[in-house]
Amino acid sequence: MAERRHGAWFGFGFCGFGQALGSGNGHHSVPSPEPLHASDDICQVSASWSYTALMTPPQVHGMRPTPLYHTGGGRVELSGSVSGAADGCRDVWASEGLLVLLRDKGGSSPELQAWVPGSALQGEPIWVQNLVSGAKAEGEDEPGNDSRMGTLPLLPCAGAYVTPQPPFCQPLAPELRVRQLALGAEHALLLCDAGQVFSRGGGRHGQLGHGTLEAELEPRLLEALQGLRMAEVAAGGWHSVCVSEGCLRPGSHGGREEVQTGDIYIWGWNESGQLALPTRNGTEKKTEREEGLNEDGLKEEEAAVADAAAPAHFIAIQPFPALLDLPLGSDAVKASCGSRHTAVVTRTGELYTWGWGKYGQLGHKDSTSLDRPCRVEYFTERQLEVRDVTCGPWNTYVYAMEREKS
Repeated sequence: MAERRHGAWFGFGFCGFGQALGSGNGHHSVPSPEPLHASDDICQVSASWSYTALMTPPQVHGMRPTPLYHTGGGRVELSGSVSGAADGCRDVWASEGLLVLLRDKGGSSPELQAWVPGSALQGEPIWVQNLVSGAKAEGEDEPGNDSRMGTLPLLPCAGAYVTPQPPFCQPLAPELRVRQLALGAEHALLLCDAGQVFSRGGGRHGQLGHGTLEAELEPRLLEALQGLRMAEVAAGGWHSVCVSEGCLRPGSHGGREEVQTGDIYIWGWNESGQLALPTRNGTEKKTEREEGLNEDGLKEEEAAVADAAAPAHFIAIQPFPALLDLPLGSDAVKASCGSRHTAVVTRTGELYTWGWGKYGQLGHKDSTSLDRPCRVEYFTERQLEVRDVTCGPWNTYVYAMEREKS
């Protein structure tokens, strides 16, 4: 029997509201990865700006059951500017205006609940949808449909997604057959079953990838990625990333061999080097408005986008998807975006980060911003294999395991 490898969640970056992020040491930031308390039990992390939602699975005879969807659901706990806990959860999605839970309510199908984050999950949610009584999307009753769980803000039926503002639920055309959806500050990215990428929403920083700065009211196919099959998408505040799937090509003896591409395509706003394209010195002094911490911090940050013009040798906006090469020709398998930073996991279990780093969200032991991918040495030095990454607006959470002993 193979030896069971130990895994844990780590956090780094902004923790000014006391959200779970390693020790914190009473400071506003953690500049290097630190293990989360009780991280052995965490199975999912969803981070907003001022708080983080951590989900742990139910314990069955001392074992951790998988998958979560075939049990009574897990427990969600909030840390940071808000607190509270809820049991029976299959999925969670955190934002400043809305906390969304997919919960078991004793029936055969889950219930979607939208809460005000400050409610501490007490009283009644502000919006509820029973997924049985709603319109079913194509394939919802088919065996194996549980595979669509764990995809918030995309609903399990893939026929709609949750938004932080009313009406809270945005329908999707059934023919899109969306399998993943990522929300930025003003835009949405949709990944379909066929590996095609669509985008909609605000485009003033090129984050839609159509070569213009115009908004799109309906999902529009990214023509620049036609013929390329994508495995996943990620949305930052005003930038976008996708990772390509492996593809097949003719082999040397007439057969077909798989090519593990793992290419990264990236586009949108590059103010802090989050596209890994040339930008102004990341250590330049920012405006006082941008640096301030207050309850409207993300809107204050958004106000800083007025500086969209840059000298010719800098790139402020990239409106088309651009191919990004990682150091050493590494292949990507996972990507996540913060407000203005980007994190990528490679096929060999390494973590690369770049972009805005003021609060240590890049994990390089300092607050420097970078306009090129840089490996987070913490995991390499400790022989840890990174398996997952999820970014909050100003922080980063990583799941890593001990590497197999040779």
